[in-house]
Order: sequence, then structure tokens, then C-alpha cells
Amino acid sequence: MTWRMPAETAEHERTWMAFPREGVTLGATAEERQEGYEAWAAVANAVAGFEPVTMVADPSEVARARRMLDGAIEVVEAPLDEFWMRDVGPTFVLDEGGRLGAVDWIFNGWGAPAWAEWQLSAALGTTVGALAGAERIGSLLVNEGGGIHVDGEGTVLLTETVQLDPRRNPHADRARVEAELARTIGAEHAIWLPRGLTRDYEEFGTNGHVDIVAAFASPGRVLLHEQQDPAHPDHAVSQEIRAVLEASTDARGRAIEVIALPAPATLRDDEGFVDWSYVNHSVVNGGVVVCGFGEPEADARARAVLVQAYPGREVVTVDARPIFARGGGIHCITQQQPRA
Repeated sequence: MTWRMPAETAEHERTWMAFPREGVTLGATAEERQEGYEAWAAVANAVAGFEPVTMVADPSEVARARRMLDGAIEVVEAPLDEFWMRDVGPTFVLDEGGRLGAVDWIFNGWGAPAWAEWQLSAALGTTVGALAGAERIGSLLVNEGGGIHVDGEGTVLLTETVQLDPRRNPHADRARVEAELARTIGAEHAIWLPRGLTRDYEEFGTNGHVDIVAAFASPGRVLLHEQQDPAHPDHAVSQEIRAVLEASTDARGRAIEVIALPAPATLRDDEGFVDWSYVNHSVVNGGVVVCGFGEPEADARARAVLVQAYPGREVVTVDARPIFARGGGIHCITQQQPRA
């Protein structure tokens, strides 16, 4: 039996999300927590305009979730601590006959940092897969959905600092990782990028998730985060990754066309250099839900690029600054279930 992860542009059955709960990620004050709840709800409500959404909520947050979410959104109860569904949930795949599978990676809080609370959410791969009626595909690889991006035709993008992170997989090498990705998601060809964005290596980062820097728009075409200001350290990162992509081919032997997705103008926030990226968007049935950063010109420019990259889809912007302040973006908090 061969499992394959479809491209994110393939038809979805639904999107899965997890509702925030109190803890270090959500925020220390009532105002910070409310901001987080509202940001997650805004994304869910936007996605629900295109396709069904199922929201997993901790028992402590079920009532709030039902209060804040569109009435069409299904809310299911399960214990959780972290609520980045892309990373804590399963990666959905299909077999040759269209049967649904759910890859249950090991999740250890992005390398088991001292601050992370992840033990409850580590079980969501199994829980969500079962709720979806999928066959569980177990894996011994410590991995997160934000650490991979596929074209649906056998090519996977990933970074050397995630799956090869000694805090995640101390005994892994490229060959072992590639073999496991071939078994679980049908990846025949891996394009290893050297790193992710600068901020992602700080205390609350993922150590270089690919889904904030590069994403397949379609086979052979990759959207690349482009930091155009040399004053930002990601200017050099963008150039390095572009060089790797332009020297790469995909599983079908095609050269990679790079589509620049320029970063917003803001360089810093109170914590340092920002990692604000339009690459971290969610493709849904008939649409794209993209991060907004309160910069009308830059947000509009990103929408225009994405309209061209995803013909026939409506592009909707949701303010993602509160999500990025907590460590990720719209792609990080959503996980698509392909139509079986």
C-alpha cells in the first residue's frame, strides 16, 4: 500500500483547528488572552466561509469556543495544551484507492524546550485521526506538519534544522528522514533548504519550519518569502534559499520556478526582528486565507501575488499579528483533511 499526501490545493473534506487555552502561549494577561482567542476565531470563521471546519477545544474552553465561533463550525472536546493544529495534529494522506490515512508523528513541543507544554497535545494525532475516520499510520519520527510542504506529486520541501534537529531526532540523517517520508507521505524526492527565518531560532521558535519561508503553489512552482531590506537578517536567508531552490528539480525532473512573496515593510517589534510572512497562508476550497500585517500596501501586494499563484481562488486577509506574536501564522493553526 502506498500513501501520498495530496497538495494543499486538492479538494478538502474540512479544515481542523485547535482552540486556544490558557497557558504560556496564549498570554499572561486577560487582554493578551482575549487577543489570542479572537485571532484564532477570526481565522476559523474565515475558513468556514469556504469549507467545513472542526475545532478541537480543551474541556476548559468548549463554552468559549462555541460562543466565539460561527455556528456552522463543529466543536469537539479533547484535552490539549498547545493549539497549533498543523504541528500537534496528524498529517492526512490518501492511498491509491482514495482511502484516508492519518500520519501520527511524534510531537515533543518543537524539541522539548523548557517552556513548552505539549504532553496533552501530543495525543491529538491519534485523536483527530480517529475523529476523521482515518487509518492511523504510526511514525517514530519527531516531526510537525509545519516542517514539511509537498507538491502532491512526490516532492517535499523541508529544512535541515528541523527533522535533523538533535533535540528531535538525535540519530537521524537525511537518508533515514527521506525513507520515513517516503513511507508515510509518499515523498519520492526531498528538497532540503538550509534553514528557516531568523526569529524562528529564538526561544519560542520551531528551529526553522519550512512553512513560513517556502510553499508549493503548484508542482514546479514555489512561493518564497522575500525580505527585500538588507537591514533585516532574513534578507540573506531569502537569497540563500532562493539559490537552493533555483538549483533544484522536483520529483518529475522539473526545474523549480521561484515566485517571490515580498515581506511587509515592518522590520522589528518589541522582541526584535519580525518573521512576518505571507507564505504562511492556508489554501482552502475555492480560496486562500492569508496573513495580514496592518500594512495596506504590502497586504494588497501579497493578495495580488496569491491571486496569480492560485488562479480562480478568492484571497481573503485576516490580521495575523496576534498569531505571529505567539509563534506562528495561519498555516500553523490549520490542517487540511483531503477529500477521500
